[in-house]
Amino acid sequence: MRADPVYKIGLYLSQLNIFAASIPECNMSERRVRVRFAPSPTGPLHMGGVRTALYNYLFARKNGGDFLLRIEDTDQTRFVPGAEEYIIASLRWCGILPDEGPHTGGRCAPYKQSERRDLYPKYALQLIESGHAYYAFDTPEELEQIREQAKNAGMPNWQYNNITRNSMKNSLTLSTDEVKERLDRGDNYVVRIKMPRNEDVKLHDEIRGWISVNTNNLDDKVLFKSDGMPTYHLANVVDDYLMEITHVIRGEEWLPSAPLHYILYKSFGWLDQMPKFAHLPLILKPDGNGKLSKRDGDRLGFPVFPLTWSDPETGNVSSGYREEGYLPDAFINMLLMLGWNPGTPQEIFSKEEMIAQFSLERVGKSGSKFDPDKTKWFNQQYLRSLSGDELAALLEPMLKDRGLTINPVKLPSICSLMVERASFVREIIEEGMYFFQTPQMFNADAVAKKWKSDSAEHMFEIARIYRDLPDFNETSCENAFKEYLSARGLGFGALGPVIRILLTGGMTGPSVFAIAEIIGREETILRLENGAKTLG
Repeated sequence: MRADPVYKIGLYLSQLNIFAASIPECNMSERRVRVRFAPSPTGPLHMGGVRTALYNYLFARKNGGDFLLRIEDTDQTRFVPGAEEYIIASLRWCGILPDEGPHTGGRCAPYKQSERRDLYPKYALQLIESGHAYYAFDTPEELEQIREQAKNAGMPNWQYNNITRNSMKNSLTLSTDEVKERLDRGDNYVVRIKMPRNEDVKLHDEIRGWISVNTNNLDDKVLFKSDGMPTYHLANVVDDYLMEITHVIRGEEWLPSAPLHYILYKSFGWLDQMPKFAHLPLILKPDGNGKLSKRDGDRLGFPVFPLTWSDPETGNVSSGYREEGYLPDAFINMLLMLGWNPGTPQEIFSKEEMIAQFSLERVGKSGSKFDPDKTKWFNQQYLRSLSGDELAALLEPMLKDRGLTINPVKLPSICSLMVERASFVREIIEEGMYFFQTPQMFNADAVAKKWKSDSAEHMFEIARIYRDLPDFNETSCENAFKEYLSARGLGFGALGPVIRILLTGGMTGPSVFAIAEIIGREETILRLENGAKTLG
């Protein structure tokens, strides 16, 4: 006798004349809001998936509900090592923390479908015995041959449906004895939904309104596979029911599956417990049409994943927003605005404001084009909102990695001076390297334009004046310089750019006197005198 999960449990349940374990009934109107993010561990988490998780999280928080993370790993052939850990690490970095999930536990544990596999066979059997599903014994080779024949006959989109199933090898066309013989013999089979004929499925989407599909346009999807695992469709519906999910907020790509899921809820007798559906619009590529993909990011030079991902099979590394220097709050703020509109000009939102203002009614139907420049703008705005001390805390480890040192007391001042010119924390170093080390060369174009025959003489004199200042700070340096210019009838443009060249090596940056205060008296004088000697 074969130890098949569906068949073995089916015999046992039939003998006891029961179909499923007792499940508590819940009144939808009395239930707490519960949503879930249910990714598959088949690779890195796309930014579109992060947005789905974010919208679920915000909806739950807005409505005082629960946000669940469920790993849907029923397709073991597509499982990628490390993908589950990557998903959880990405959500943690973004601050999208689940109330229940694989690593947090909860009353509906376990939260990995591979660990729930023993729950699903009885539901597949329940559908078979109630006449809503059937065994299908057609082999993959036979199905491929039929598809090829249909294609040659001018029917390229052959489906296993309410018409073609009558000519296939299944429990609807075979005798009861032959079905039993095949099951006892251990023949491979799948369980398919028995899609009703010519029935209009009408369901309401919270974003798109009413949707109507005739079942004649739907095929008999596989619900249970020959490897003893359910497909996404069966496991998804069963788990959403058992976990008391009230709202399914997911990507637009699942919209075609919604009628099937409705049929499953109806077949199980769970329509009064069916969650409300909301299918989110696509995130579109910046140029042209179509969904944003990793190839678009590679082609145009921006990440599409929250964290850097190293493919365990190929070794290929894909960049991540975290490693590119984006702040997590800026990243999720950008994602928030890709599909949701607050109805006001406001674009920057704190986490608390996101929760307070988010609603599905403000989510659009049309796809949103991703703008990498706008993403940098978001990061820049968040950088500018940080204090000098907060920026210094982010910058300090980067300095250590580069072998650069500076008095930590000065670091907040450097950050405050440079943040207006930076989109990323690392740019404070890159654009302000002169704070951390003496320039080794001077911008040739700047020298050619600003260095005059008497520039060296002026620099030596200004260095002498700075050496004698009682207090050396931005104000005293600027006042002494202006007095020097006034005494000689010179304008700022005659010598100001020259000092900047010697202190920074170039022509850009914040106040040259603020730079002098930070690098200190001795370093300022050293740069002025050595620069004057070098340039003559």
